[in-house]
Amino acid sequence: MLTFAAKAADVLRFAAIDRIGRDAHGEISGFQRPQAAAHIREIRDYLEKPNAVLPNPIVVAFIDHVIVEYREDGSAMLSIDVREGPPGLVVDGQQRLSALVDIDRDFEIFISALICPDEAELRRQFVLINNTKPLPKSLIYELLPMVDDLPPRLSRRSTAADLTARLNFEHTALKGYIKQHTCPDGIVADTVMQKIIMESLSNGVMRELVNLPKGADKCVRLISNFFEAVKRVFPEAWYGQEPSSSRLLHGAGIQAMGDVMEVLAQRAGARSTDEFQIGLQCLKGRTAWTEGEWELGGEIRRWNALQNVNRDVALLKHYLVNLVKSDLRKKRRAASAQLREGAVS
Repeated sequence: MLTFAAKAADVLRFAAIDRIGRDAHGEISGFQRPQAAAHIREIRDYLEKPNAVLPNPIVVAFIDHVIVEYREDGSAMLSIDVREGPPGLVVDGQQRLSALVDIDRDFEIFISALICPDEAELRRQFVLINNTKPLPKSLIYELLPMVDDLPPRLSRRSTAADLTARLNFEHTALKGYIKQHTCPDGIVADTVMQKIIMESLSNGVMRELVNLPKGADKCVRLISNFFEAVKRVFPEAWYGQEPSSSRLLHGAGIQAMGDVMEVLAQRAGARSTDEFQIGLQCLKGRTAWTEGEWELGGEIRRWNALQNVNRDVALLKHYLVNLVKSDLRKKRRAASAQLREGAVS
């Protein structure tokens, strides 16, 4: 393998992106996936920043039309014949290269060149290079809060990851409960907690809360107060339990309770533990966290049949949220009736 620097525009003079497809006889050709427009746009937006760097090389493979001359000092001269078109094929980095071509910057990148004896070896190298085990998403997310100038998608995840870490390591109701790479003994998946936070930051109570003075502190306190109330209302489903023994600590239960928190915070103005605890009372005796059956809109499920899949999560959310909303309506009607009686008397 040889490594050298080149400008993005020059790379396309000696390397092409060969996208996977099949001919009329069903024979496969090419190997690269289709362009991911959103991913390319995200990379381009980052590269347009003045402090952008791109340390990852573009890997280009050659079968012919190249000559390598090795020198005594350990370096080498690579000569590429482009008279018949680009002889190289991009093996890794097609999205990065596409993004680089779109920006108006004189950007140099590293190229790692593979010289393959035939097409079979080229395809083998493509499979090996692109089949490496990626870092776990949860590890990447845990590191995000320490990184600046992230794309919008990762910036939202970064805020959620930061709040999740604070919930896990500060004095909160969830301290030590969230499973992270830095807290492997946790119970609740960090990505599940991040998901309910991201939804709230996008469309819920935390959307405005986070922008207030000390907004992040307020978000942490809100979530902590809610889950402290959850622990008080459902102690038997929380303490000493795991996701396999209690659906309250399961991904489905945590996500559903995230929606319950939103309803109580937005419709009832709940902020303190006591206020959330009052709002959760309507769920007592109507859940099947650790035993029994759920009656979910005419569908009967055993307590442990609910899984962390979209349909099951949506069913549980709908069931719990409807109970809470119905209870809030009853309380409002009762309060209005009392006001009317007071006015008459």
